[in-house]
Amino acid sequence: MRRVTVDQELEALRRQIDAVDERILGLVAERVELVLRVGELKRASGAAVYDPERERRVLDRLAHQAAPPLDRETVQRVFERLIDESRRLELAHVRRTG
Repeated sequence: MRRVTVDQELEALRRQIDAVDERILGLVAERVELVLRVGELKRASGAAVYDPERERRVLDRLAHQAAPPLDRETVQRVFERLIDESRRLELAHVRRTG
């Protein structure tokens, strides 16, 4: 009987994780849309896509906001990857539309 309860609880938690993942995916898409708009403005003004100082400030700000169960390193690594991929999409978008 206990095994069924554990399996049911595990399945319920996994469904919750799936729901959170879907919300995260929507937020990532929203973020990328904003990044692409920034890229268009940068292209129009002749600004470089890559702004290492801005990226450093963003990563520092977010890492400082890390709260358990997250730690600063995890937050920084997750957002480094998100920023890298956003920059890649921004560059591709600027090339296609420019």
